[in-house]
Amino acid sequence: MKILKRLLKIGFVLFGIIILTGTIILWIDSLETNYLKINKKDSLSNQSYLITNVNIIPMNQDTVLVNKMVFIKEGIIQQIADTINVHGIEIIDAKNKYLTPGLIDMHVHLWDRYELGLYLANGVTAIRNVWGMPMHLIIKEDILNDRIISPILFTTGPKLTGPEFIGDDNLNLFSPEEAKEKVVSYKDRGYDFIKIYDGLDKPIFNAVIEQAKISELDIVAHPSKKVQFSDHLNPQIKSIEHAEEIVQQPLQYDLDTLKMQTIIGLISQSKHPSYCPTLTVFNNIYQMMNNDSMLDSEQLDYMNPLVKRVDSKNQFNRWLTAKQNDSTTVSRIKKQHDFHLTIVKKLNESGVNIICGTDAGIGVTLPGFSMHTELNFYKEAGLSNYEVLKTATVNASKTHAIMNSLGTIEVGKMANLLLVDENPLITLSTLQKPIYVFVAGRKLDRNTLDIYQDKAKKRNNLIASSLRYLENLIVEK
Repeated sequence: MKILKRLLKIGFVLFGIIILTGTIILWIDSLETNYLKINKKDSLSNQSYLITNVNIIPMNQDTVLVNKMVFIKEGIIQQIADTINVHGIEIIDAKNKYLTPGLIDMHVHLWDRYELGLYLANGVTAIRNVWGMPMHLIIKEDILNDRIISPILFTTGPKLTGPEFIGDDNLNLFSPEEAKEKVVSYKDRGYDFIKIYDGLDKPIFNAVIEQAKISELDIVAHPSKKVQFSDHLNPQIKSIEHAEEIVQQPLQYDLDTLKMQTIIGLISQSKHPSYCPTLTVFNNIYQMMNNDSMLDSEQLDYMNPLVKRVDSKNQFNRWLTAKQNDSTTVSRIKKQHDFHLTIVKKLNESGVNIICGTDAGIGVTLPGFSMHTELNFYKEAGLSNYEVLKTATVNASKTHAIMNSLGTIEVGKMANLLLVDENPLITLSTLQKPIYVFVAGRKLDRNTLDIYQDKAKKRNNLIASSLRYLENLIVEK
């Protein structure tokens, strides 16, 4: 008995040491992102400006408003005019540069706070996270309470799937009743949307949609192969993810443009969902198979260390093995990517609301940077610069009611803005390095943005990220 008591004491002491060590690691990691904190005494506390001598790309129409003034008060656009007389606020002379709405990435996987700065450095002022965890609710609370500077964060709950897709990245549902309970729970916890995933059968799929409507929660859909693709055109589903899902489900990998047009016709006629192609993440399969040293490349320093060590490595090895086993895999992936470009072109021609999403944060798809790769793919697909820019601004803001205050430069809208050197309707690449980024009227200059980018590159938070992921496994989903 004495030995048992001694062992229990040792166990409790070791457990206490582990908890204390983990707490210290997380505390130190939080200190490392103090550069994002909003101090009431510094410039980030200011949300009121008068911008003069600026050319505006409003994005509610295909035009440029030349040589205007913009009055921002407490983060909201108050007035746009040739002449505005206000006193007692900072004046920014834009020197005939161009003002656009901030970019919105509608499909990301957020792993830490360093990535918030990385998105801002690339002109992304709002993100829709589509794999929700407890840490995202904490970050969201800090943003809403003006504790940190960050893109506006919207997040789904955990990914809902059926019994078969076992894995720590999914929430397995076994009955319609359980599905309804989870939707209610996610609403109560503060998640903005529901994310459904492959593997949902018809009864559970219908139960999620029914309860989401009652709970007034929009659904983001990674299509399930256990129901018809057309079932995803339900009004409660506000966006369908991934161009490859059109290839993999209704087309059964048959790259037939006539069959494709039939599917796109159904999407267009429904007028309910936006479509989020995420071309970059699929194309990165092709990039991995053509670059044997990709895991050692400098660009991957911008990935979260845990993701880089686990997911990036696993995906690279998966596709390396596929290439070694079948030499035609590389050309097949390239051919499918090219077909995705055709899908985007036809979606646009059919009037479908295309929204820009990158799937950043998994594999080798970089947060922030991938936004510009994705936009370039839309341009390659045949969209005009105005149509391309719409996907990351006004189109995104129309997808969910809670995002309606974003996406355009109009009176009453949130001042999420980019000041760039050139007209993006002519030179799309100017969006990659904004002179200023405004988030809810808070101004970040290029030097600050470069610091944010550098901080993300140099982060060393492997253990902290592992602990936060472990929290996701322990805390009831």
